[in-house]
Amino acid sequence: MSPEQRSLRSRIAAHTSWANTSDRAARTAPARRAALDRFEKQVDPDGTLSPAERAIRAEHARKAHFARLALKSAQARRRKGRRSNETGATG
Repeated sequence: MSPEQRSLRSRIAAHTSWANTSDRAARTAPARRAALDRFEKQVDPDGTLSPAERAIRAEHARKAHFARLALKSAQARRRKGRRSNETGATG
């Protein structure tokens, strides 16, 4: 099976799975909790902060993480745009 066929098969399976999911929030809750735990451990590895302070700092760490991702994405789009302009490609 080609990579394109595998990708299409995977997309079909994912869409089918989500179509049969009645509680989307419950399905993704463990992943959201794990992500939040990761940021809490990052800002308070020894567990010395109060829960309120740890939550505040974890939220800032999360926002910084996603801001870094947005910056990298914008930089990649800019580079891709420059390459397209250099080769004369459109789109």
